[in-house]
Amino acid sequence: MSGITRGFGGRQRESIPDLPPGQYLTDGFPVLSAGPTPQLDTAEWNFTIHAETGNHNWSWEEYLELPSVDVSTDIHCVTRWSKLGTTWRGVSLDTFFEDVESTRDFVMAHSYGGYTTNIPLEDLLDGQAWIVHEFDGEPLEAEHGGPARLLVPHLYFWKSAKWIRGLVMKSDDEPGFWEQNGYHIYGDPWREERYS
Repeated sequence: MSGITRGFGGRQRESIPDLPPGQYLTDGFPVLSAGPTPQLDTAEWNFTIHAETGNHNWSWEEYLELPSVDVSTDIHCVTRWSKLGTTWRGVSLDTFFEDVESTRDFVMAHSYGGYTTNIPLEDLLDGQAWIVHEFDGEPLEAEHGGPARLLVPHLYFWKSAKWIRGLVMKSDDEPGFWEQNGYHIYGDPWREERYS
């Protein structure tokens, strides 16, 4: 049920020391999805953080009013491609969590279309993760997760959920879609945490 499109091929890690083990460099931007690409209207887009103290919601307009930052980072896919020096624009998760009170240590990211992935809360804070709406100076295309996606670049890219809809605070590190289907519970590319 996954889709794979253009962008595969590149140079192996041996000639590029910035790549995690087992990765190859690509100049393209491969597209992999666990299902069909949702076509989302920003007028209907909403981002929610569900915490035990209540729900915190942002419409598209409210999201755009938050302070945005430019992010330049490398991304690494579990299917072994890496893309170095990608540029994004979005809102730090630190901004969203400023008014969210929670004692829970884990998050389940939910996407429009039903995709889920689990992430420890500490991996989303302290300038490590963003909700992004631009890639390379342009609005984020639907095939890459537009209008907005989660970006957690220090983990394998399946943790950067496309078409982000919300985060649910969790007491336990429950597996999401790919984690239930054999992927590693955490996904550190430098440790090659590909599969469980």
